[in-house]
Amino acid sequence: MSAYFEAINLGKTYKTPSGDAVIVDGFELTMKKGEFVCVLGHSGCGKSTVLSMVAGLNEISTGSVILDGTEIEAASPDRGVVFQSPCLLPWMTTWDNVMLGVNQVYYHASKQERNQIVEYYLTVVGLADAMKKRPGELSAGMRQRVGLARAFALSPKMLLLDEPFGMLDKLTKFELQQVLLDLWNRERLTAMMITHDVDEAIYLADRVVMMTNGPAARVGEIVEIDFERPRDRRELMLDPRYIEYRKQLISFLEERVYLLDSPSNKTLAA
Repeated sequence: MSAYFEAINLGKTYKTPSGDAVIVDGFELTMKKGEFVCVLGHSGCGKSTVLSMVAGLNEISTGSVILDGTEIEAASPDRGVVFQSPCLLPWMTTWDNVMLGVNQVYYHASKQERNQIVEYYLTVVGLADAMKKRPGELSAGMRQRVGLARAFALSPKMLLLDEPFGMLDKLTKFELQQVLLDLWNRERLTAMMITHDVDEAIYLADRVVMMTNGPAARVGEIVEIDFERPRDRRELMLDPRYIEYRKQLISFLEERVYLLDSPSNKTLAA
C-alpha cells in the first residue's frame, strides 16, 4: 500500500503534579490516498487526542505525522477539520463562514471564482436556501452541514472528522452521513473520522481502526470493511458480512470494557 498518510509511533503525554500522564503511546497507522478510515473506541481512549495531533492543534509528544511526504508541524488548511460542534462565527452568515476559509486558500482566484466555490459546496450539502442565514437561525444539523461545506471547500489533502454527528438525533445523523458520503464519493479525500458508533464506522469506512483503552492507548485491531462503493444502507444491513463486522467490532469493545472492570485493572488504577 502506497503511504499517503503515516502516523509513526505517535504519542501524547501531559505533565501533571503526580507525574506524567501518558494518553496515547505508540499509535501507528498508514493510509493510502483517498482512503476513508474510522477510528473507533470507548470514550476517553484518546481518539480525539490522536485527531487533534494530526490536525496540528495539539503538540505531538513523541513520534511524527507525515502527510503527502511532508511532516506535520502545525495546523494548516491542507487538513480540513469538522468538529462535533462546527464552531461557526455567530455574527456571520452561512455564506461568510464558508468564504472565510475559501479566501485564505484561494487568494489568487477571482472573486467570481471564490463565490462559485462557496455556492457550490453550500448547495451540495443542501443549504441553497440558507446561505444568508446566521448560525443562530439554523438547526444543529444545518450548522453541521455548514461545517462539512467549509471543510470540503478548502480542497484539503486530508479530511479530519471528530464525531461530527455525535450530538444529532438518529434521523439527522443518517441524513448527514449520506451527505458526507456523497461529497466524499465525488472528491475521494483521504479521511480520518473519530466515532464511537459501530454502525456508523461500518457504513462509512474502508477500514475501522480500533483503539485500546487509555492510558497509553494505541491501535488494538484493524478491520477491513469489504463493501463496494457507493453504498446503500439497506443493502448493507442485509448483507451477512455486515453482521460479522458488527460482531467483531462489538466483541473488541466489550473485551475492553471487561479489562476496564477487571479487579487487576482496578488495583493498578488505584
